[in-house]
Amino acid sequence: MRSAEPLVQIRGLEVHFPHKVAWPRVERGSLRQRLRRAFTRRSAVVRAVDGVDLAILPGETLGLVGESGCGKSTLGRAILRLLDPTGGAILFEGDDITRRPQAALRPVRRRMQMIFQDPYASLNPRMTIGETLSEPLEIFGLARTTGERRERVGALLEKVGLRADAIARYPHEFSGGQRQRIGIARALAVEPRFIVCDEPVSALDVSIQAQIVNLLLDLQAAEDLTYLFISHDLEIVRHVCDRVAVMYLGKVVELAPAAQLHAAPKHPYTQALLSAVPTLDPATRRRRILLDGDVPSALDPPAGCPFHPRCPVRDKPAACFDELPPLRRLENGSLAACHVAR
Repeated sequence: MRSAEPLVQIRGLEVHFPHKVAWPRVERGSLRQRLRRAFTRRSAVVRAVDGVDLAILPGETLGLVGESGCGKSTLGRAILRLLDPTGGAILFEGDDITRRPQAALRPVRRRMQMIFQDPYASLNPRMTIGETLSEPLEIFGLARTTGERRERVGALLEKVGLRADAIARYPHEFSGGQRQRIGIARALAVEPRFIVCDEPVSALDVSIQAQIVNLLLDLQAAEDLTYLFISHDLEIVRHVCDRVAVMYLGKVVELAPAAQLHAAPKHPYTQALLSAVPTLDPATRRRRILLDGDVPSALDPPAGCPFHPRCPVRDKPAACFDELPPLRRLENGSLAACHVAR
């Protein structure tokens, strides 16, 4: 039975990046001075993550989906403090780690790990697999002698489905799927409780994706792991995740159990995303919803609901244009940030 207390909780999390304003070429004089003063007063920031509230329970997999550029990966990195948040709070195991200096984060680092999207770029090509997996063991003092480290590395490789004799080989000697297994082994090396899986199968062949997904599920059951599973593939998310959060322009716009979200999406953006998922079953096939225009810039998000310029709902209420919708509970228990959803 899962604990009711969240393992990870974020409250009003913000990650804003400063945006460099291009200076216009203006002749010298009072006009140039006025323009400079005007640009100096302007606060230009990219709102990559803009006030997100989430709670992840021990042992569950929370999916995070949305279009490219919506802030999914930025949110995952901020939770692990690989990026410093601009505002809000991050609580891990009940402790606020939002403002801890990097030196004080070291004990937390062991319990929070990440699996990266690109299994080749995330591995040092100059280090053997044995060196890659031994490094975190040495840093955290989990294996003090060479023999202990070698034994633990061999066990890690076997745990992710690789032969122990891979210890002396380099990353380029492995396939993409094998490299991702090594990345998973590196995340497991320090015995974490929580892992952010940042699109862990998107760079792999379709034939390999299912193997890696099943490996993650098996490891979760065996090691009692908690996942934040970031992906743009809604079918994989439905298979892997207990609950799913949908992001749009730096905000969570819907949060629901995975099966419920797929069966009855409430936010118009979620409905549009799911309508694009191909299916061979006529009973589950949805009418395709095409969204107008592009995603607005996170540098200058629209007033009111951030989705209203592309929302397919006809006769939208005035609140859509003027008021930011809160993430509220609907009749079926889902959470949605929408003035129209019921």
